[in-house]
Amino acid sequence: MSPIPRRSLLKAAAVAGAAAQFSRALGSRDAAAAPRAESAGDDPVILDWLEDGGLGAAPGSTVGVPWPKGVHRDDQTFALSDADGRAVPVQSWPLAYWPDGSLKWTAHAVSSGTGKLTLTTGAPAAPQKKVTVDRRGATIDISTGVITARIGRSGATLVKSVTRGPTEIARNGRLVLLRQPESEDGDQTTVRTERFDGAIDEVTVEQAGPVRAVVRVDGKHRKGHRSWLPFSIRLYFYAGADSFRMVHTVTYDGQQEPGRASGDFIRGIGVRFTVPLRDESYDRHIRLGGEGTGMLREAVKGITGLRRDPGAAVQAAQFAGEKLPDPATWDQRVTTRLQYIPEWGDYTLSQLSADGFALRKRTKKGYGWIGAGGGRRASGFGYVGGVGGGLSFGLRDFWEKHPAQLDIRDAHTDAAEVTLWLWSPEAQPMDLRFYHDGMDQDTFPEQLEGLNITYEDYEPEFGTPYGIARTSELLFWANESTPSAEKLAQQVEAVRVLPQLAAPPKQLIGAKVFGPGLFSAPDRSTPAKAKIEDHLDFLFTYYKDQVEMRRWYGFWDYGDIMHTYDTVRHQWRYDVGGYAWDNSELSPDLWLWYAYLRSGRADIFRFAEAMTRHTGEVDVYHLGKWAGLGTRHGVQHWADSAKQQRIANTTYRRYYYFLTADERVGDLMHANVDSDETFLVLDPIRKIRTEPYTPDRHALSIGFGTDWSGLVSAWLTEWERRGPKWEKAKARVLSTMETIAAQPNGFVQGTGLYDLDTGKFAIAEEPVVGVSHLSAVFGLNELCAELIDLVDMPAFDEAYYDYCRYFNATKAEQAARYGSNFGSLILFQGHSRLDAYAAVQTGDDKLADRAWDKFYRSDGYQESAPWKTEKVTGPTALVAGSEATWVSTNDTALYGLAAIENLALLGHRMP
Repeated sequence: MSPIPRRSLLKAAAVAGAAAQFSRALGSRDAAAAPRAESAGDDPVILDWLEDGGLGAAPGSTVGVPWPKGVHRDDQTFALSDADGRAVPVQSWPLAYWPDGSLKWTAHAVSSGTGKLTLTTGAPAAPQKKVTVDRRGATIDISTGVITARIGRSGATLVKSVTRGPTEIARNGRLVLLRQPESEDGDQTTVRTERFDGAIDEVTVEQAGPVRAVVRVDGKHRKGHRSWLPFSIRLYFYAGADSFRMVHTVTYDGQQEPGRASGDFIRGIGVRFTVPLRDESYDRHIRLGGEGTGMLREAVKGITGLRRDPGAAVQAAQFAGEKLPDPATWDQRVTTRLQYIPEWGDYTLSQLSADGFALRKRTKKGYGWIGAGGGRRASGFGYVGGVGGGLSFGLRDFWEKHPAQLDIRDAHTDAAEVTLWLWSPEAQPMDLRFYHDGMDQDTFPEQLEGLNITYEDYEPEFGTPYGIARTSELLFWANESTPSAEKLAQQVEAVRVLPQLAAPPKQLIGAKVFGPGLFSAPDRSTPAKAKIEDHLDFLFTYYKDQVEMRRWYGFWDYGDIMHTYDTVRHQWRYDVGGYAWDNSELSPDLWLWYAYLRSGRADIFRFAEAMTRHTGEVDVYHLGKWAGLGTRHGVQHWADSAKQQRIANTTYRRYYYFLTADERVGDLMHANVDSDETFLVLDPIRKIRTEPYTPDRHALSIGFGTDWSGLVSAWLTEWERRGPKWEKAKARVLSTMETIAAQPNGFVQGTGLYDLDTGKFAIAEEPVVGVSHLSAVFGLNELCAELIDLVDMPAFDEAYYDYCRYFNATKAEQAARYGSNFGSLILFQGHSRLDAYAAVQTGDDKLADRAWDKFYRSDGYQESAPWKTEKVTGPTALVAGSEATWVSTNDTALYGLAAIENLALLGHRMP
């Protein structure tokens, strides 16, 4: 294709609402210019939906698409069409660049689509109804062409109004926080709450159409002179949509003292809207989602089931949510007595556990509640309104992230109030206190003794939740009238499973954007390959089933899995020190994303999505002195005193970000760019260090494995995204690669003295052997494969290949090469993928043979393992289900990654 004139491309980018991003990227590229010749490998990409049904009732979807190096220059535009060849409006922007300046990842937003869509180069079609953003005055007004939302710039009201045509559907959208302080008698069960309201500090328009607009609102919850619990809200609008999406993040900065009921106990976290009501109360309708697409369907004033019958047509119309005929046409025995029929103004649906919700209603405040039903798992969906318009609303992962609640209040008046509670005020107050009293572990030697029995790395005042965060997703629809049952069901489905457009595995594999050649499509062409594929499927299915059986749900817990099983109790070790929540230990996140990238399976994507949302928010500190560090596995996600770079690892976030262009995850990755500064705050080896130590910003001891892999993943991602600090990040990538390679023993040296100002490791005077079995199991192999592909630095390549050659070598071979062996090591099966990678890169057949030998005949999972589950029931187990006592999450993650990478690299060399 002929190059498009540069000014035309920039104009197209501006029309697409991404001019700022494009111009920023164009103004800050590497010196090497992007290709200007005709694109190579420019085949159409067929995009499809993860689940059947397409976009459904959701406002829109955004997908990330990877491109091989050099295929598209940085200002390429893209077009989209459906299966019939009709143009589909699309808004595109760059997510990442190759070092030569060509596009590596692009994002594409759509607001329509049911089937497969074809992405090609070309001019994008403009939507018939565009998203527009008006930033004049005291508000930011966003129109989708169907609805208009007025966003506040200050004060407590985030969304001042939502209108559809001339009709105001909702107003006064705000955040609500309930705090339960210490009661006078010190008894936490005495309920007394303080209300805080969200107060806006800053509003930023991040995208401005024509298909997608994004507004970010940052602030804190305030009451009087106190401000706490920072929030970051993003509102997403798509062309032609009658709905919008909210991504709500709250960061905990309260205090809770162990052993006391004092402190900042959260009683409720909510999002609240006011909904004007203009219709007669018998034309006002309540809808609350039950199980599946089940729904409570009632009117504020019901005219069904009465002693007197208004007529079948009237009753049917009310149940359907349609405007009732003139009461003069009803049976007058009903019409003349309408004032005696109660108006039910208040409804509450509370989901206090993963296994039960309850519905109740009352006429109005001050009067008794009556039960209105219940069930196991509610959809998190509701509606209030009438024939003149109404608001649908939904909270994603409603029962999975219990305790949650939906409230409708005052629906009998001229304005109802809707609250979506992310933490139900009817639940026990949020208790984030540390779970034990320290058991006299006051000194490092005592704490090491504790580590030797419960595997918990305890230290006083380290088990704090200060700085952890949680992100929730909400959807809102501005309906012109009460939706039909079919439309309500579509809205429910959008809340439960947000539609996601996806690039096919062929593109994800062929673009070679994540560790080139490290994953390939599932292959069952031989019995040996089929057996490994079966094992991979078994492991994923087992963990998916364990989430359900063991109820790994809850506001702070959903998305994580457990670390180790207790075969005696037939229970995961949820209460035993470092054996409980996994917190990304040995990279299960990475295993799951590789499993998705090669297969395109929706169930794996959703599992990995939930894990990414959890581990990136709850297991990592975002405020305070430990911001940028994560917490090692433990009974509480924040409990262990080992605060480490390896848990905050950007590697685990990159996949979700590039596949979906999710801005919140993008924030998390940006925040890690300067996390090398945390090594001044906390000495990671303080408990075993024997010599005096004062942190020196010019000589910080940083490991080349778990530490550097976490740091370099943040730098690499900032560089390829061309983020605000990309030049610094690029320099850090290159300088650390260069100075690791220059060490006397390269990666085997283990650690180096790092200068925060220069971004370099000092070159050690003497060779040292400092190999750990953990060094390469937090994404090091995958990152080094990317870096070696991206950066021409032969010395670094050889240093890493040498590490790969000798980890699984014999002690004699290690000693012959380095003067001493590597000591007692484990995790050989997981490290077989290092053998496989180095074998392909160097052409070493012995390494190829050793890769499969270590995979099949070392530690980890063997072919002789049962590869099945056993049933467990009461009284052996709490609930009936299954167990695989031989499964541990460390082994699962390492087996999964080794199997995937070995098959991709050396599948043709299987024994």
